[in-house]
Amino acid sequence: MEKYNQLATDIIANVGGKENIISLAHCVTRLRFNLKDEALANDEVLKNMDGVVTVMKAGGQYQVVIGNHVPDVYKVVREQAGISDESDAAAIGKKMSFKDKFFDLITGIMMPSIAILSASGIIKGLNTVLAISGVYTMDSSYYMLINAIGDAMFYFFPVILGYNTARKLKSNPILGIVIGAALCYPTINGVDLGFFGFNVNATYTSSVLPVILIVALAAPLERFFNKVIPDVIKTFMVPMLVMLIAIPLGFIVIGPVANLIGVLIGEVINSIIGFSPIIGGLIVGASWQVLVLFGVHMMMIVPSMMNVMSGTPDTFMAMISVVSFAQTAVVLAIWLKTKNQKLKNIAFPAWISGIFGVTEPAIYGITLPRIKMFVISCIGGAVGGAVAGFFNLKVYTMAGLGIFSLPGFIDTEAGSMTGVVQVCIAIVIAMVISFGLAYAMYKDDAVAEPVAATEKVSVKKEVLMSPIKGSVMPLSQVADDAFAQEVMGKGLAIEPIEGKVYAPCNGTVMTVFPTKHAIGIISDNGCEILIHLGMDTVKLDGKYFESHVVQGEKVTTGDLLVSFDLEAIKKEGYSMETPVIITNTADYLDIIPMNSKNILAGSEMLTLLI
Repeated sequence: MEKYNQLATDIIANVGGKENIISLAHCVTRLRFNLKDEALANDEVLKNMDGVVTVMKAGGQYQVVIGNHVPDVYKVVREQAGISDESDAAAIGKKMSFKDKFFDLITGIMMPSIAILSASGIIKGLNTVLAISGVYTMDSSYYMLINAIGDAMFYFFPVILGYNTARKLKSNPILGIVIGAALCYPTINGVDLGFFGFNVNATYTSSVLPVILIVALAAPLERFFNKVIPDVIKTFMVPMLVMLIAIPLGFIVIGPVANLIGVLIGEVINSIIGFSPIIGGLIVGASWQVLVLFGVHMMMIVPSMMNVMSGTPDTFMAMISVVSFAQTAVVLAIWLKTKNQKLKNIAFPAWISGIFGVTEPAIYGITLPRIKMFVISCIGGAVGGAVAGFFNLKVYTMAGLGIFSLPGFIDTEAGSMTGVVQVCIAIVIAMVISFGLAYAMYKDDAVAEPVAATEKVSVKKEVLMSPIKGSVMPLSQVADDAFAQEVMGKGLAIEPIEGKVYAPCNGTVMTVFPTKHAIGIISDNGCEILIHLGMDTVKLDGKYFESHVVQGEKVTTGDLLVSFDLEAIKKEGYSMETPVIITNTADYLDIIPMNSKNILAGSEMLTLLI
C-alpha cells in the first residue's frame, strides 16, 4: 500500500488537515469524511487530483470518490491521520440537520459490514449453484459447511450491527456485541416467553432494527451509570446494569416494535410496487443511479436487506440489480466509439468495475460529465426495472453486486433457476437499449479548426445583460455541485452587492418560484434563462424576497424582476452566490461569458453563439 502514501497525504492536506477530520469511513468507492469545517476543504484540488474521481457532499458527509481501491487508500489515510477505532464518530463542533445526522448514523452502522455481507452472499449463491448443478447435494457435508460459512454473517448480523452501532454512538463496542449475541441466543428465539401476564414470541436472528434501537438505548444508560457509579466498582457494575435493563426491555418491548416497523416498511414498499410492478420498476430503475450519485442509496436498500435476511423475497432489490448493467453498457458504447485515447483508458476499467456492480467510476468519470450519456443510462435502467417488474422478479438470498447478484435470484426452496433466466433477460434488454442509444448519440467533443483569413463565417449571436450588480465567478466555484458541474446548463455566477434583479433580455417570465428565490425567463429569441438567488435560500420560504412580476408577463431588458434584503439573508447564514444558467445550452454552438471580475446590472454578461 506504499503506492498510496502520497495520495493519502494529499487528500488529508486538502480536506483541511488531520485536525479537521472528525471521523472517516468508507463504502465501495468513497472515503466518507465528517469534517469540522467543510469550507477548509479544497474541492477543486481534490477533484483534479490523480487517483480521485470526484468530490460529493451528501448526508452530512464530505465524500471523496476513489474507486475500487478505496479500502487500501482508506487504511493509509487512517494511519497518516492518526484515526483510531476510538476516534470520535460523532460530528463534534459541527452543526448537522436531523436528516444529515440520521443519514450519517445509518451509513456509519451499515457501511463497515457491506463488503463482508456481499462476500457472504456470493458464497451462499455459489453454494446453491453447485448444489443445483449436481456437484454435491443439499444434504451433503460440503453443502452444510459452505452454507454455514456464507450464512454466519446473516444469522449473527445483530452481533455485527451491535458492535458497529456501539462504536458509532461512542459506547463500549464489546457491550454492543453482547447485546447482539443475547438477541441471537437460540433458546429464547421463536419460543413463547411469558412476562407479567403477556406472551412474547420473537425472532431476532438475521434482524437489523432491533439491535440498533436497543444499543441506542444502552449508550445513554452507559453514560449515565458511568457518571453516578463510583470508580472502584464501575468497571463491572456499569455493563451489568446496562445489560440487565436494556436487553430485557429491548427483547420484550423494543424488539417486537422494531420488527413490526421493519415489516411495515417492507409492506409499504412492496404495496407501491405491487400496485403496478411495471410502473414501480420504471421509477425505481430510472432513479436509482441518481440516489447513488448523491450517496444516499443505502437508506433505500436497508428495508430490502431486512426482508431478505428475514426470509422474505424482495422485489425492490431485484429491480435495482438490473440498473448497473445499463450504466456499463453506456460506458462500453463510449469506449468502442470514442477516438479520445485518454477517455478510452479510463472507460475500460470503469466498464470492468461496473460489471461487478461498482458504478461510481463510470458515473463520475465517464457519463455524468457527458450528461446526455448519464440520462441514457437512466433510461436503460428504467426499462430494465420495468422488465423486472413485469416478471415479478424477487431476490431470495443476499448475494453480491453486478454479475455476483445473479445467484440471489435462485429460489432455493423450489430449486428453481427461473428467476436467474428472467433477470438475465431484463439485463440484456437494459444493456441493448442503453448501448444502442449511447452508440448512436455519442460524439467526441469537437476540436475547433482554425478558420482561414479569407473564409467568411456567418454566426448568429444573442447577448444577455447582467441581471445583478456584483462580482463574477465561474460556475465551477459555486458551492452546489448541480450548478458547478453544469448539470443544468452553462452560464456563470454572480455574488450580488445590491438586492435587485433585472431582466437580462426582452422576453417572457416562464416561472416564478413560490419561494421567490428563483425565476425563469425565455427570451424573444428562444434562450431559456434560470436565475437562482443564493444557495439553499429555498429554505427561507420567500422571507426577505419580493417578486415584481408574475408568470406569463412580458418584460423588457432592465425591468425589475425581484428585490431582496441582501444583508438580512446573509445574517441568516445563507450564501447569495447567484447562478445565471442557460438551461437550453444544447441549442447553442457556444456560450461565452464576459471577461471581467465585476459587473454592473444591464452590462453585457453572456454571448450566445447560435
